[in-house]
Amino acid sequence: MRTIKQAIVVEGRYDKSAISRYIDTVVIETGGFRILRDSEKIELLRRIALKRGLVILTDSDAAGFLIRGKLKSMLPGSALKHAYIPDIYGKERRKRVRSREGKLGVEAMDEETVIAALQRAGATFEDIESTVTGGITRADMYEDGLLGGEYASRRRRALEKAMALPEHLSSSALLDVINALYSPEEYKNLVKNL
Repeated sequence: MRTIKQAIVVEGRYDKSAISRYIDTVVIETGGFRILRDSEKIELLRRIALKRGLVILTDSDAAGFLIRGKLKSMLPGSALKHAYIPDIYGKERRKRVRSREGKLGVEAMDEETVIAALQRAGATFEDIESTVTGGITRADMYEDGLLGGEYASRRRRALEKAMALPEHLSSSALLDVINALYSPEEYKNLVKNL
């Protein structure tokens, strides 16, 4: 598995799952066109872009380019990189029929293709040894009452509010965002004030 500095934005959960098999970084899904109406998620993407950079990796069909273009106009250009997958025609395994344009999406790309696309985009690849950051873990969240306890959900919502994050992030998404935006010390200070 390769590690990059920047976070990656993809269209959907299957894309996120595929990318997460090959690349160790924060991967955020747009939910397709829903992102265009979600000002909180756009603000979250802006914050992540300014903190660590953002690679936009959408499908190579018309919808993917439309989402990419809209994100480009809403986010700081200096913090964005654009990774493009090649036009490969076929049908994705989980689907019964081909897409409208007949092209495979991000979810169907193999590791070599994904890494090549990220390299062409100028993503910053890091050595495995340099990625030990001491980031927040699920165990830390459990100890801090954010997972598994009677009031864990309520505490996560309070933390989201304190961090100016969108409501209703899953615990995994919240963990990704915490590690993308905050140092362990900053996180601990926020949690102790809940």
